[in-house]
Amino acid sequence: MLFAIVQPALANDLVVGRMAPPISLTTLSGKHIDLRDLRGKVVILTFWATWCGPCREELPLLSRYASEHARQGLVVLGFSLDEPDQLDQVRAVANTLSFPVGLLGDPHVPGYGRIWHLPVSFTIDRDGKLVDNGWKDKQPVWTTDRLDKVVTPLLGNTR
Repeated sequence: MLFAIVQPALANDLVVGRMAPPISLTTLSGKHIDLRDLRGKVVILTFWATWCGPCREELPLLSRYASEHARQGLVVLGFSLDEPDQLDQVRAVANTLSFPVGLLGDPHVPGYGRIWHLPVSFTIDRDGKLVDNGWKDKQPVWTTDRLDKVVTPLLGNTR
């Protein structure tokens, strides 16, 4: 009898060039945003927490980039791993961002695996295909150079 041992971070359905697994965000204001409804847009799914120092450093950069490129079809969805009792802190951070934020609720995300290190992000092209698998990034924190390399080329590809 064979048994497979799967590492939590590897237990996902992510393959660059294939369709990204479905996911939806319920924002802090209660709006429901489904990835399937964002076809035709370039989407960054970013997972963060208020207690994560590198996350707090990258969020302002990501927010500026999202704001600057919204007209080109960029959408960023922010999934906070904070607990519901930290909602005030999450709202305080979310109020400084240009993109919608919601509480993840469960670190086990179907198709993406267990979110076990932060920050981690996934980039999806206009056709709904994964173009950047955050689990594979050696330096997962967004920088201007990384955004220019990974995301900016996708924004020029309009339908």
